[in-house]
Amino acid sequence: MSKQRILVADDEQSIREFLDIMLKKEGYEVTLAEDGQQALDLLGKKTFDLVISDLQMPHKTGMEVLEYVNQMCPQTLFMLITAFGSTETAVEAMKLGAYDYITKPFKIDEVRLNIAHALESVKLQKENRTLKRELKQNYNFSNIVGNSDKMHSIFDMIKRVSLAPTNVLITGESGTGKEVIAKAIHYNGPIKDQPFITVNCGAIPENLMESEMFGHKKGSFTGAVGDKQGLFEAANGGTLFLDELGELPLNIQVKLLRAIQERIIRPVGSTEDVKIEVRIIAATNRNLQEMVKESTFRQDLYYRLNVINIHAPTLRDRKDDIPLLAQHFLNKYNDRLGKDILSISAEAIDKLKSYSFPGNVRELENIIERTVALEVGSSILPESLPPLVTTKSGKKLESFHEIVITDEGVELDKIIDQIEKELLIKAIHASNGVKKHAAKLLGITFRSMRYRAEKHNLNANDDDAEVA
Repeated sequence: MSKQRILVADDEQSIREFLDIMLKKEGYEVTLAEDGQQALDLLGKKTFDLVISDLQMPHKTGMEVLEYVNQMCPQTLFMLITAFGSTETAVEAMKLGAYDYITKPFKIDEVRLNIAHALESVKLQKENRTLKRELKQNYNFSNIVGNSDKMHSIFDMIKRVSLAPTNVLITGESGTGKEVIAKAIHYNGPIKDQPFITVNCGAIPENLMESEMFGHKKGSFTGAVGDKQGLFEAANGGTLFLDELGELPLNIQVKLLRAIQERIIRPVGSTEDVKIEVRIIAATNRNLQEMVKESTFRQDLYYRLNVINIHAPTLRDRKDDIPLLAQHFLNKYNDRLGKDILSISAEAIDKLKSYSFPGNVRELENIIERTVALEVGSSILPESLPPLVTTKSGKKLESFHEIVITDEGVELDKIIDQIEKELLIKAIHASNGVKKHAAKLLGITFRSMRYRAEKHNLNANDDDAEVA
């Protein structure tokens, strides 16, 4: 990373030399100016993250340098050096846009800390601007890859829904790109410059859920050492994306319903309501209608969130998009991994199209990333793909009547063992390697899932949280 740049302007040589030595020891790139005019000349030629300027200098004063910075270098922070007792002028400078002031004689640790805080602020501002640019690039329609009829319907729905503040429920299997759709809705709408906050409802422990969502006041429970802003407040004015909505406990569902209906929240331990204006986009891979029938999900909350429903199709339902997606991920990981793989062979594409993709687009991306990382040739061939894709374990288990029992008999245990392994592989991929979710898909206990995975030497995570 490039060093952060600091301009020091002071007509006292001893001050310049002191700051020059101290700041260079801290790892900054330092430029010195002997007076205000020289500081302005340097600002016209070079960009700086921070200007530290004396107040009284020949030719141009520190206040004139501040005025120039405000007009011509708005992303540069300004700190004023003042003599002890001149705080009124320093406060006036801060009103005009200075970040802070330091007084002579210097307290070295205090100066070092103030400068570090100022430059951390600069760094965060730059990262925020970069992130906003990346988000605008990554979540426009051209970067949601697909040319199938189902994807054209998704594009059309995103375009219409993004313009209205209506709540949206996105359904679909794990790995189908529900969060990508949610971000496309947000970043193509009128509140694109406001926060987009993601909440993984399955990853937050139930006893912390209320505090995470709505915030808490100091002392409201053991460990609450200070006030904490909740995710609803953090998303105020923007979008709150509730991923894995079906994992929400019933007691939180009640509080969420109130927040949506009345547009107010109450932090844990508080007696006062906080007004919020948040758009809700929710996503789930579970059947919420069945959960409503089973009384594990509130019907009134379901109708509040399911104003507009967007169903993310599985990759199995849009196999014509596989060549486009595969090429998209090839380009992405060529850039990221510094590779120069030119193409994916037609035979490799055929293998990909014949695979069932229980993990959907996310699994395809993982396969292409792995293949690009390991490929040494200029083209991805069928043998470059992982065995799961090219062997029978990657195919659908169509039917059992193909197993013929001859006079020699069959090895029943071996056949059942193979079927079990194939189903375990599919469940692990569909849950992105999380055993707890894989067990749920197979209707078995977590302990049973772990035992069976170990028996077949299958790797999976014990984490409760699903990878987004």
